[in-house]
Amino acid sequence: MTLGPLMVDLKGPELEPGERELLAHPLVGSVILFTRNYVDPEQLTRLTAAIHAVRQPALVVAVDQEGGRVQRFRPGFSRLPPVRRIGQEYELDARHGLELARELGWLMAAELRACGVDISFAPCVDLDYGVSEVIGDRAFHGRAAAVADLAVAYMHGMRDAGMAATAKHFPGHGAVVADSHHALPVDRRALVDMEDDLAPYRRLIANQLPGVMVAHVAFPAVDPAPASLSSRWIRGVLREDLGFRGIVFSDDLSMQGAASCGDIVTRSRAALAAGCDVLTVCNDRPAVEALLDGLRLAPDPAVHLRLARLRGREGLAHAALLASDAWRQSQRALARCAAAPPLELSAGRA
Repeated sequence: MTLGPLMVDLKGPELEPGERELLAHPLVGSVILFTRNYVDPEQLTRLTAAIHAVRQPALVVAVDQEGGRVQRFRPGFSRLPPVRRIGQEYELDARHGLELARELGWLMAAELRACGVDISFAPCVDLDYGVSEVIGDRAFHGRAAAVADLAVAYMHGMRDAGMAATAKHFPGHGAVVADSHHALPVDRRALVDMEDDLAPYRRLIANQLPGVMVAHVAFPAVDPAPASLSSRWIRGVLREDLGFRGIVFSDDLSMQGAASCGDIVTRSRAALAAGCDVLTVCNDRPAVEALLDGLRLAPDPAVHLRLARLRGREGLAHAALLASDAWRQSQRALARCAAAPPLELSAGRA
């Protein structure tokens, strides 16, 4: 059986009987976890093992574990700072900032891998233009070069821990006020004016970036459709212009940023036609059921292969990880981040 294009969620901290049947459906290929699915590292390890055991090849298990406001698993995990904190250290000392980015990328990924989670949707490589509250301190910095440097270091840290990185939110969510969870943000810049937003992707792709998540943001000067449903953005800019060869995730298709494009089946067909490999559908079980009933697709071996490659490399078990020298060293770096930063970064380009 191949891995299908749907990424779905679960109701609670254990697999329910009906969910096993859901995860065995050939259209499903991956699972995203949330805080409601987490109790402690031991429970999480059991849950990921149960998900992986449903079928072969095993489903890919994902989470959003950026740090700061976006960290789904907290008790029993290191409390990660928002990546803006890394950017502040970079501004003071670029070499130290890069070392910190790699160390915290490793820590985030190593703790998840120790519990069987395959990928975290990180790093966020949006630029901070000082207007987007939903991005804010989730951005490393306001300067494209700084974001690119830090994102590459962070990705390498994740890779050291056995986890593939997914950069988001392509082509950029930092220059719009609206939150795509609740509305469709519109960015009226022309493509030529977005080179800074694309620069981190160029650097990451040159360093074998495995995954990209595409935003529900409309850029009408480029394409009237949201980027997540736009062949111009995905097949054109991302694949052809930037040379990306990894896997493309849509942002959650149940978000309001995608709702203007029709019902969930219509949105999903549009996302697939635009070039998305994985359709993320969260917190809307009726929408998932509608897709399982209404979406008819032939298996795509290329997509299956790209998704299968995201399975995490085997690492230390949780107890062994916490006893390791590498983990203790990362805790010292984390403790330094807890101190108040000596400066505040100005948003936007400098």
